[in-house]
Amino acid sequence: MEKKDLNRNPKNKPQGSKPKFSLSWLYMLIIFAFISSIFFKDNKTSKMVPWTTFESYLTKGYIDRVEVYSNKKNVLGYVLKDSMAHVYGKDTTVYAKDRFIAAKVTSDDAVLRSVDKIREDTGRKIELEVMQDNDYMGILMVFLPVILLAFLFWMLNRRMMGMGGGGAGGIFNVGKSKAQLFEKGDGKNKITFKDVAGLEGAKQEIEEIVAFLKNPSKYTELGGKIPKGALLVGPPGTGKTLLAKAVAGEADVPFFSMSGSDFVEMFVGVGASRVRDLFRQAKEKAPSIIFIDEIDAVGRARGKNVNFGGNDERENTLNQLLTEMDGFGSNSGVIILAATNRADILDKALLRAGRFDRQIHVDLPDVHERKDIFKVHLRPIKIDDTVDIDFLSRQTPGFSGADIANVCNEAALIAARHNKSYVGKQDFLDAVDRIIGGLEKKNKIITMAEKKSIAYHEAGHATISWKLEHANPLVKVTIVPRGMALGAAWYLPEERQLTIKEHMLDEMCATLGGRAAEEVFLDQTSTGALNDLERVTKRAYAMVAYFGMSDKLPNLSYYDSSGNEYGFTKPYSETTAELIDKEAKAIVAEQYERAKKILQENAEGHNKLAELLLEREVIFAEDLEKIFGKRPWASRSDELMRLNEEAEVEEKKSDKTKTTEVKETETPSVAEEYDKNEKSDDTNKVNY
Repeated sequence: MEKKDLNRNPKNKPQGSKPKFSLSWLYMLIIFAFISSIFFKDNKTSKMVPWTTFESYLTKGYIDRVEVYSNKKNVLGYVLKDSMAHVYGKDTTVYAKDRFIAAKVTSDDAVLRSVDKIREDTGRKIELEVMQDNDYMGILMVFLPVILLAFLFWMLNRRMMGMGGGGAGGIFNVGKSKAQLFEKGDGKNKITFKDVAGLEGAKQEIEEIVAFLKNPSKYTELGGKIPKGALLVGPPGTGKTLLAKAVAGEADVPFFSMSGSDFVEMFVGVGASRVRDLFRQAKEKAPSIIFIDEIDAVGRARGKNVNFGGNDERENTLNQLLTEMDGFGSNSGVIILAATNRADILDKALLRAGRFDRQIHVDLPDVHERKDIFKVHLRPIKIDDTVDIDFLSRQTPGFSGADIANVCNEAALIAARHNKSYVGKQDFLDAVDRIIGGLEKKNKIITMAEKKSIAYHEAGHATISWKLEHANPLVKVTIVPRGMALGAAWYLPEERQLTIKEHMLDEMCATLGGRAAEEVFLDQTSTGALNDLERVTKRAYAMVAYFGMSDKLPNLSYYDSSGNEYGFTKPYSETTAELIDKEAKAIVAEQYERAKKILQENAEGHNKLAELLLEREVIFAEDLEKIFGKRPWASRSDELMRLNEEAEVEEKKSDKTKTTEVKETETPSVAEEYDKNEKSDDTNKVNY
């Protein structure tokens, strides 16, 4: 449904994006340099000698400069280059760089007196300097715990920011909203309503909200009010979030986007605080739109599942959201959009008028909408002439927009895997099979007896579906293992708006055709019919308990549309439960006998089909048509596509007629204008 953005560089990175530079390493280098300067400052290589030896070196003239460190009670002497051998002996090369010699002293005065005496006795000039060196190590040991605590707190703040704990302010702004803001012209969102295929009803209601924000006087002049909120409800992948993105791209007002899980945090009161901050920002920029995706994360009905413990923090967040949406405070100019695929679990107070005035149902696309969606997703794909979009749209019933996008992508990957230049029809069929049935497993070890059983089973399905009017039309049959299935029959389900009893019975009979074929032709039953039996049993019980299609329990339905579970009690007695069991068993038994009868009447065609399956492993509807003849009933999908094509032809004719009428209307006016000019020219000539 969403148009793919192909404006990417070869490395699949958005153009202009640059890696973020982290300052953490810079801070660590600065701290390391500071500590190194403390520990390694003035760390000179020197030979330690007793004071008496140091004094004798002074007297002999080996040292010409003395440094006294009063706080450390030591003295350093700078050795002359010519005297290194006398002072260091064999270790001359070790101390040759710095040429220092050190000694411990009891007091500075003794050093000063000794140097003065040597100066007087020898007459040499000896430089003397008293150093007041700071005790960096002692200072560092005092403040080191404080420095470490501050550093750990800073790292915690950075980590909270990285985890999304509160935006730019880190842990101190944990209660701030994390909503993403889309402004007009910022270029963050380029999706518009043109990129949303299908969903015409939902688009119309959403477009009306955008139109109100652009031109509110058109609606308010008649006394109307725009809905305060709209809830997008539908199965996953149908395009709810895409519609919201289109609103953000179309609206000329600020658009705040946030997920329901963004309100949930480990700190108490954060969810309610974020709700308040979100609405405060929206009111400051009013008129504006707030979009909350997956609102069921915070909008779940209160008081449910009390036996498992409640979440007070989530309920506090919901209470604050209810108050902000429609409470005592003014909330004019702010429209709330929300999306969920679990509307049945939302709190009733959240769904009432005044909060969410509209519930926009975004259902699975029908055959015409799937055709439009395929057109959108096939734009960037190189396809050949074999690809029929009408066939693909009929081949994918029940597929959402996200599923169709996945089909197109899988088809392109399959074609690339086979080194093709274009994506063909077979690639799309393989992609549909891959998504529905799973990965093909041709290397699975199957004996000939098992393969024959699978072939007869699948041929039974195909034969009965071809012979029953209301069964789904067959597309192909395969005995190649795929996913968990050893074989499969692919049908083209009819997308009916209403299903009658005959439809359900024919489909049940076709589903039981595999087990019936095993019993009739192989005189055995296998576990391969597990999925068939499960579907048939559920449908039989639904006919009796839900749809009221039973002779002994007519017009009774025990279905609860509210979504509440009955728990340990049932809405009917044990006698009724036994009657439901008997009726369901009778329906299944009747359709099973019907399936065996049809197979016995068409035994020759079934056996040919089974042998063809064993030979080719995959057969199509054309092969069944050669064996059983053309199916006398037209499918509902073909009828819908024919009606749609006729409607398109009529629409083109009407547009052409309107264009012709406009031209015919314009032509006389132009001619009259020309005649008028001619007469004017003639008049001017006469006057002249």
